[in-house]
Amino acid sequence: MTRDLKLFIAGEWTEGTGDGHYEVRSPVTGEHIYNVPIASQADIDAAVVAARAATDDMRHWTAFERADLCLRIYELWQEKVEEVARILTLEQGKPYAEESLDDIEESADYFQIAAEDVKRLAGEVIPTTERNRRMFTVHRPVGVWAAITPWNFPVMIPMEYVGPGLATGNSLIVKPPEFTCWALLEMAEVFAEAGVPKGAINVIPGAGPIGEALVTHPGVDAIGFTGSSATGARIVSQMGLKRSIMEMSGNGPTIVTADADIGKAAEAAVYGAYYNAGQVCVATERLIVLDDVHDEFVEATLKAAERVRLGDPFEETTNMGPLNNEATAQKMDRHMADAVDRGAEVLLGGKRAEGHPTDLYYEFTVLDQVPEESMVSQEESFGPVLPILTARDDEDAVAVANRTRLGLQAAVFTNDLTKAFYYADRIRSGTVIVNDSTDTWETFQPFGGAAGTDTGWGRQRTHEFTDLQTIVFSLRDDPA
Repeated sequence: MTRDLKLFIAGEWTEGTGDGHYEVRSPVTGEHIYNVPIASQADIDAAVVAARAATDDMRHWTAFERADLCLRIYELWQEKVEEVARILTLEQGKPYAEESLDDIEESADYFQIAAEDVKRLAGEVIPTTERNRRMFTVHRPVGVWAAITPWNFPVMIPMEYVGPGLATGNSLIVKPPEFTCWALLEMAEVFAEAGVPKGAINVIPGAGPIGEALVTHPGVDAIGFTGSSATGARIVSQMGLKRSIMEMSGNGPTIVTADADIGKAAEAAVYGAYYNAGQVCVATERLIVLDDVHDEFVEATLKAAERVRLGDPFEETTNMGPLNNEATAQKMDRHMADAVDRGAEVLLGGKRAEGHPTDLYYEFTVLDQVPEESMVSQEESFGPVLPILTARDDEDAVAVANRTRLGLQAAVFTNDLTKAFYYADRIRSGTVIVNDSTDTWETFQPFGGAAGTDTGWGRQRTHEFTDLQTIVFSLRDDPA
């Protein structure tokens, strides 16, 4: 049945005051699954006013009170995992058993971790030059955050901001994408039941104009953004001097050295390319293989690719579902055509799959001899493609890995500890994984881009949601 969703503003469900609604269809079935009201400027203003009032209240709560609130959310969250995971699969397309359940379960962990971290978020006493002066620091909430989040992890990524943000006394207005917002709105019921102050968490889905209105709103103090570098650049040009955490595009360079476990490297690379149909910022999208092991690696990769089962994401045997939207599928089409035009060899897949309910199911693809300058090498394809490039030696592999404007998460496969550190010291990336897929992360892992790249800055860590305030006391010589 088609569902009519509502906005979540100031702790209340509302149809908003905008002009009409828009329709969302499932990438899995093609069916019209829900309608979303279009928010107006008045709706955004109301959310900002409520968020300001909530953070003005919570800034005076103790860390233990805010931690208790986060733990209540964590506990109530568990009751809705299966229900919301099914919604997530229907609207996003990722396999229910292999991905959506883990996705929703892991999203709750951000509240548990934030509850633990905030109780240990201490300031310090600072030495002074004067005998009768005392100086120390405390952490204050930044204020009202706008969190603009993507469609590939429409529940988990918002919680990366909401968990630590709420624990430190901030309020947040979350703007999920217009076509993957049902699962997140469903979880907003947990916030109300847990006793989150009205206005501390607001959810207003919508397209670019909603995000722009939040970014430029004078009542918003800080921006949290996860998405493409192109959108991030536009946000930075509009937000002025607001505090920000920006996590943007990556293309997961993975280096396979001559001494690597080739079978393990191939399995990890295939996983990093098919997980969530490649729609992950850390997907393995640049596979750099040393010449000495190229043929062996290709053979192992094609064997590992046999495990990929494209199909209905509600079926337990499926481990890769459809792409989420037509724009992403068209981008894959362009990248495939460009790679082939430049001389890449299609070893597997390379086109949209036939015989499925929608045109968004894409074949798992392996490309060999991919030119370094091709789109699939330099950009973020965001689809199930594994492009294989080659390098002469370790030094050349590092150079190839770094010849891109993206630097989020990289991987290297080697059984030589010295070589592992050689690569970690030289690859320009926010994270370097050794002997595992680029599609590897932990909820408590500091995660973000490297300086000098188009991948952003900041980490969703508790202290980054606070303002460090210094307090100085000048004391009388004589207490009498």
